[in-house]
Amino acid sequence: MKQLVDIPKLKLATRMLTRRNWLLRCSILINVAVLLYLCSHLLIGGGNFALGPAYIISEEGMMKADARTAGQGQLQYRTHIPAHLAQQLRQQEQEQQEQEQMMLQQQAQSQQQGHGSLVLKIQENGISVQEVAPQQPGQSPDQLTEGGAGVGEGAGRGHDVDNTNNNNNNNNNNVDDSRFDVPTNEPSQNGPNGSNNNNYNNINNRGGTEVLYQDGGNGQGVNGGGVGGAGLLNVSDIFSTTASIDFDVKLRSILNCHDRDYEPYIGQRGDFWVLKNYVRAEHGELRCHEAITYTTHADYTFLDNLIPLLERWNAPVSLAMHAPGTDFQPTVNAIKYLRDCLAESHLVRQFVTFHIYFSSKHIPKNVPKYEKVLEPPYNCSLPAPYFNVSSSQLYKTAKKLLYPVNVGRNIARDAAMTHFILASDIELYPNPGLVHKFLEMIARNEPVLQRKNPRVFPLSIFEVDSTSPVPRDKTELQELLRNGKAISFHKRVCSSCHGVPKSKEWIAANETDDLGVFHIGKRVGYFVHWEPIYIGTHADPHYDERLSWEGKSDKMTQGYALCVLDYDFHILDNGFLVHKPGIKVLKKDPKRAMLAAKTNQLIKKIIYPELQVMYGSRKGCAV
Repeated sequence: MKQLVDIPKLKLATRMLTRRNWLLRCSILINVAVLLYLCSHLLIGGGNFALGPAYIISEEGMMKADARTAGQGQLQYRTHIPAHLAQQLRQQEQEQQEQEQMMLQQQAQSQQQGHGSLVLKIQENGISVQEVAPQQPGQSPDQLTEGGAGVGEGAGRGHDVDNTNNNNNNNNNNVDDSRFDVPTNEPSQNGPNGSNNNNYNNINNRGGTEVLYQDGGNGQGVNGGGVGGAGLLNVSDIFSTTASIDFDVKLRSILNCHDRDYEPYIGQRGDFWVLKNYVRAEHGELRCHEAITYTTHADYTFLDNLIPLLERWNAPVSLAMHAPGTDFQPTVNAIKYLRDCLAESHLVRQFVTFHIYFSSKHIPKNVPKYEKVLEPPYNCSLPAPYFNVSSSQLYKTAKKLLYPVNVGRNIARDAAMTHFILASDIELYPNPGLVHKFLEMIARNEPVLQRKNPRVFPLSIFEVDSTSPVPRDKTELQELLRNGKAISFHKRVCSSCHGVPKSKEWIAANETDDLGVFHIGKRVGYFVHWEPIYIGTHADPHYDERLSWEGKSDKMTQGYALCVLDYDFHILDNGFLVHKPGIKVLKKDPKRAMLAAKTNQLIKKIIYPELQVMYGSRKGCAV
């Protein structure tokens, strides 16, 4: 009987135990779910990390980043953003823009009541709080700028792009401004138009701003730390990297370019030996969309131009040096001197990659390996190897060699790691800030940039007299032009060679803060012999390497190819080049005149027929 009583109790205890186990399991599952939710919210919502192998920084990647930034004081990592995360960031930015528009509307209402308002001004180098004057009658809120001046985006240019139809169908009818009318092939009736590596932080810096490079001005860099001025805070102290990431993603998606290697290489190019990436800049590998490379050429007697060029460009430079025979050692010594012996040597180390080339018939006696070329260091107590040295003292001159200008141009261009390149001459200095403003313009992708034709972006070129400083912006340039201290490039040598379409209108137009397309021209009519210097890409035709500097017309054949391929020439409104001070005048040189005559025959009888076969022909195009 006692056993019968214990059996029900045992069953009851078993059921209670089972129920407790079930409740315990449920509570554990709930706790796990809560923890997973919180972790996912922190990881994904923060925007700094993500789950999955595609977003994990590998040990190899960390080691590469550490190697690239050794001795620079801080590690810098590249941000690779997947498509879905980029879409989320764009949505967040769009919401933020809507909030800013609401704030602007509220400010407008307060200004209509006669009260000023405090505005959070976002600048390239920081954020400041500023009081804006009351709105004037007929002035829209989005036209308010510093000091209450009503200057909207692009105002003052006088030639704005019509953005009302901002679709992406690549329709040329998106732009209805007359300045973008493509000229006909008929000739114009108007005639000519009168060891310190601080700057390493300027490259590959993804910290909180859109500024990829400083413009060489006096302002403190955005990542320089501390306060940039009275009431000015660093952007990275306030905002996340969303804006920089979005800018980066836009450029990458628009350009659809491919990164290039940065390895030293010894090879042959026709009759020339080439030491590619012989002395490499310390910026390391570059992503194709993050800068513009200034590609140029020289012998060592022209290297006095490198520092003033870098002070204004502040971005990668690819420099091909012609160094045959005994010119090789002074060329190497000049590179050492520039990298180690000047106050601005950090710019050279940071940005300039040197390539050396020479004819197979004039090989130097000794060519060190690239890892040994800078040993031993140059004695900085000695004068610069290029100081007080003329071309008459060169091995090239003694052996009566011609300067292979187009070989150098193509070597420097092919070695550039960025999608955009500015193939120019080392004596031509660009206006500061051009790199960043150009990339901003590309990222905006306005309708004028959506035309189907291939394109390049020519820069207007000027000369200043020897007593004048090189102008830093268009306003200073206009003042020098008014005073007669500046003229258009080669105006007294070959005005038709460098005359730019709409040049008078370009000079008269006021400077604006941003960069845009002033006019779309063609190489026809009066400009049929135009030799533009432009920002282009690796897809553009190369320069003919059979042409020399002494024989002249070294860029004419490439200009013909651009014309036949129906290139659009997008002339930039606030970008320009200025030659090293000193006005050029036409000098009689019988030897060079004879070489020029031979070059003309070479082009006419051999090169031009080849171009017609390779590229075809087009009405209005000529060499």
